[in-house]
Amino acid sequence: MEFEDYESLPTANVVTHMLAGAAAGVMEHCVMYPLDSVKTRMQSLRPSPGGRYSSIPDAFCKMVRHEGALRPVRGMSAVVIGAGPAHALYFSCYEKLKRSISGTEHGTNSPISQGLAGCLATVMHDSIMNPAEVVKQRMQMYNSQFKRCTECFLHVWQHEGARAFYRSYTTQLSMNIPFQCVHFVTYEFMQVVTNKERAYNPMAHMVSGGVAGAFAAAVTTPLDVCKTLLNTQETSLLKTTHQPQISGLINAATTIYSCCGLKGYFRGLQARVLFQMPGTAISWSVYEFFKASLNRRRESEFSTSTSIDTAVASVSMGRSGTI
Repeated sequence: MEFEDYESLPTANVVTHMLAGAAAGVMEHCVMYPLDSVKTRMQSLRPSPGGRYSSIPDAFCKMVRHEGALRPVRGMSAVVIGAGPAHALYFSCYEKLKRSISGTEHGTNSPISQGLAGCLATVMHDSIMNPAEVVKQRMQMYNSQFKRCTECFLHVWQHEGARAFYRSYTTQLSMNIPFQCVHFVTYEFMQVVTNKERAYNPMAHMVSGGVAGAFAAAVTTPLDVCKTLLNTQETSLLKTTHQPQISGLINAATTIYSCCGLKGYFRGLQARVLFQMPGTAISWSVYEFFKASLNRRRESEFSTSTSIDTAVASVSMGRSGTI
């Protein structure tokens, strides 16, 4: 498929981006969920004795050995429910806004349009995904009392109110907006380097996505640690700091610094990078695959329709000539 076919056909159909984005989001989160659970555990500031880990393999092995083989995937259903619609909105908004802001058909080679489109798409994505993140992270924590997503959701709703699901929303945006700006600009730059023709190239999409995700994850880890604290509201930390709850980015940041110093902002850095790198590689690969597949289907349907119209026109002209 040529560049014009691959890049321009989707502009005619937002559904293409939504279906591809939903598939990419669900696939990414499901495949990488166990590592995401490890990351959440390793970002804990005051872990219980049984929840202290020296490395990613150590955390994963202890979770399986002491809590069961399925412990690393507890809470996955919350992410599946949220990731589908969130990523559908995310990718469709990005593709549409990238072209609208840049004023060009493809919206490529324009870091400003890519960055702005990424910011606006992130605002839409996080508005759907944030409640799922709260439920997911509370279920991922060591000694979590919750076994089912509905149980966790109802408990938070009844005891902390609806606001609890968006307590970390501004922090999430503070992290994800720069993350997505760096992510999208890096991805588009890597596409220029590895895929100059901008055709469907699985290896180029995978490499570009992996590099973009790893780099963006590394520079935004401090904000991710703050977000995790706001979502989990660690009971042991609240007791030692004599706070009823952690609320807001500044409160979270100062609490982390007073508790662990500067190194506290980089807890779980390795796990976050290792989670995001393959995660974004999978996400972009699946997204581009479905995008290309749907485009081929549309192209085939268009070609068939054109052939039929041409044949009908030819027959009509033949009859007119006979008459």
